[in-house]
Amino acid sequence: MTDNNVNIIKLTAAETAARIASGELTAVQVTEAHLARIEAVDEKVHAFLHVDREGALAQARAVDEKRERGEKLGPLAGVPLALKDIFTTEGIPTTVGSKILEGWIPPYDATLTKRLKAADVVILGKTNMDEFAMGSSTENSAYGPTGNPWDLTRIPGGSGGGSSAALAAHMAPLAIGTDTGGSIRQPAAVTGTVGVKPTYGAVSRYGMVAFSSSLDQGGPCARTVLDAALLHEVIAGHDPLDSTSIDAPVPPVVEAARNGSVEGMRVGVVKQFRGEGYQAGVIQRFDESVALLKELGAEIVELDCPSFDLGLSAYYLIAPSECSSNLARFDGLRYGLRSGDDGTHSAEEVTSLTRAEGFGPEVKRRIMLGTYALSSGYYDAYYGSAQKVRTLITRDFEKAFEQVDVIVSPTTPTTAFPIGERADDPMAMYLADLCTIPTNLAGNAAMSLPCGLAPEDNLPVGLQIIAPALKDDRLYKVGAAVEAAFVEKWGHPLLEEAPSL
Repeated sequence: MTDNNVNIIKLTAAETAARIASGELTAVQVTEAHLARIEAVDEKVHAFLHVDREGALAQARAVDEKRERGEKLGPLAGVPLALKDIFTTEGIPTTVGSKILEGWIPPYDATLTKRLKAADVVILGKTNMDEFAMGSSTENSAYGPTGNPWDLTRIPGGSGGGSSAALAAHMAPLAIGTDTGGSIRQPAAVTGTVGVKPTYGAVSRYGMVAFSSSLDQGGPCARTVLDAALLHEVIAGHDPLDSTSIDAPVPPVVEAARNGSVEGMRVGVVKQFRGEGYQAGVIQRFDESVALLKELGAEIVELDCPSFDLGLSAYYLIAPSECSSNLARFDGLRYGLRSGDDGTHSAEEVTSLTRAEGFGPEVKRRIMLGTYALSSGYYDAYYGSAQKVRTLITRDFEKAFEQVDVIVSPTTPTTAFPIGERADDPMAMYLADLCTIPTNLAGNAAMSLPCGLAPEDNLPVGLQIIAPALKDDRLYKVGAAVEAAFVEKWGHPLLEEAPSL
């Protein structure tokens, strides 16, 4: 890559947009620099499933033409973005990381996709993910795993590992993920990036392929808190096409990110978010972050939320139950893969053969678990009980937020683990979402941002910030303050130098 390209890919999204608006850079230059970076390193990383080179350059040219005509550009006009392959994109494949949708080209854009295009954000392509967003490592993709740019032998998190890896490898300054049990925040933590799960219903799910409808939430991924806020503002807002969309103003997230402060805020630390199974270096960096918050003027409050210990068990009944219902539409008859349609099989046999070939092991595991939990005689014992636990978790959050403004915790109990280490141990894999799941069950907003490297392995550690529903701006207010303090003390490795590839 030329020196100019290297300089361009190191810019933040905010800096990139400012230089395009001023004419210092063109959107085409910026897009070409990132496409060159993808070409140079993605063979090793495997962050993208599809790169839309022509489409991205056409979008970039349109932005440059707007500027030349003197039209006002939006705050992210011309900035490249990597889009998780779970959102429909008209004319571009959407596979959800599954063979059952291999080659499927949607006839329409998701609402989120439309909003990105309306804001003149340049979509570079679609990123790799665990099949149907089911996983914590991106190893469950039907198209092979993605590597963590900090160490290509390790996982980049999941299910949105492609988006987080694209950011960490400087293939894009912005990305979109989805978070059902931590799939934005956990990848952000292990790749040293920023990921936000907005309040449930704040970002439209129309055109987002459903996994667990009461938990799924799209959100912004970036390398800085301000960049995430700018993207959050673009994609959030009420959508009449989504029955779960909240009809409420978008909180002032950009203003909060520009004016980060924790002075006088009450910050909660939950005792259930530490203990056995947590890596020593993760706890060390978390404790340092809490001390830093205190230095910055926050009051630290100890919290006891006993129902959080049941979150993992409740989640792995609710999410599979909803997935077994949602994935019934993939029957081999309407769209996507069709197997056995040779005139010798019935429609039921075609459906069975298609699902056997098209779904991977983790998807099959969750469908079977969910179908069993919903079956006659077991519904109340399993699914019904899990929903009661969900109510208890929500009440614990409500009580906690009567005492504090935000809650902080480690994002994930460990740093990035080696690819293959937990592949045959689903329970060990599920524990990666221990800290993130309660927020999804309650529908609150949460963010992960880097809080240093673990001394044992020199890999990124994430700090999770949790805010009440519809108070997403608090995430950015606290996150920006913490980020500024960390950068002042230790610098920001991802902005200064990309991890070795």
